[in-house]
Amino acid sequence: MRFSRLRLLSRRLVTPSGAHQRRTMPTARRAAPLDAPRLAALAERTFRAAFGSSNTRENMDAHCASAYGETIQASEIANPGIETFVCDDGSELAGYAQLRWGTAPPCVLASRPAEIQRIYVDQRWHGKGIAQALMSQVFTAAVLGNADQVWLGVWENNPRALAFYRKFGFDKVGHHVFQLGNDPQRDWILCRDVRCWRSGA
Repeated sequence: MRFSRLRLLSRRLVTPSGAHQRRTMPTARRAAPLDAPRLAALAERTFRAAFGSSNTRENMDAHCASAYGETIQASEIANPGIETFVCDDGSELAGYAQLRWGTAPPCVLASRPAEIQRIYVDQRWHGKGIAQALMSQVFTAAVLGNADQVWLGVWENNPRALAFYRKFGFDKVGHHVFQLGNDPQRDWILCRDVRCWRSGA
């Protein structure tokens, strides 16, 4: 079974002089095949930014080589078992999320589970509501697909992300191994009932 890790990133977008740049707010939408090159670059960049300082270069390179690349992301976009969403301001991708249909760990008690496989926001767009917009997209997609539970894996040493997901109603239900290169690491499994999302809960 393939597991993915989630993390939130942080850094405000500033100009070289320190003044905040004015940008059009990105909008969340379903990814298209033409997004694959930009999505591949964003996916690897955000993963390295999130975990590079805590892991060896060799393990990071091994993971990125197997998980990211234009061909890989194009295949994910085309895969009917994965729903990929991006936030786009017209010139760049600010973030992305993926909802994966399929099996779940035994600790996720569901008849039709959906996994938030990835949700990442570029550091330059932190604090702009991108993560919230992407979460809304995946919850809506899960409801439309008749999911009863949505689950995800998040690194045990990432309290900021854990707090973010708790705000969206996720509870810790178990753990699994996230294999980063040759380093087996523990991710907490978080889960929530998504059926109440119909009422915006």
